[in-house]
Amino acid sequence: MSDEATRELRVTPDAVAGGTTHVSDEVVEKIAVAAARSVPGVVELGGDVARFFNAVLDKVGLDQVGDARRGCSAHVTNGAAVVNLVLVISVGQSVPQVTEAVRAAISAAVEAYGLRVDEINIRVDDVAMEVPPA
Repeated sequence: MSDEATRELRVTPDAVAGGTTHVSDEVVEKIAVAAARSVPGVVELGGDVARFFNAVLDKVGLDQVGDARRGCSAHVTNGAAVVNLVLVISVGQSVPQVTEAVRAAISAAVEAYGLRVDEINIRVDDVAMEVPPA
């Protein structure tokens, strides 16, 4: 028997199959929403109309419909993301501090998925006078 029959094959990075990876806009939206919600001072996401319809859905037991991307849109091109976010913040919070913390959280979360963040546009749509119970 030859020595070749028992030799192990080594796997090198060159042996990995090629191809492309695309992260969808919806995935980035979900990541951004989760990151934004983790920031103290962020009460809710979405504009007035979206919050109204979501309140109706909540009352009829459909509270999870569309919730993962509520108040967020994203566009991914060539590995770079642009995120647009609509926030409601707690009364008494500093808008610049909250929005910068949101930008930092979203950037870190999205970049952990291998994308670059080009822009995070934030519109503060409302101020919550009372913080809802957790």
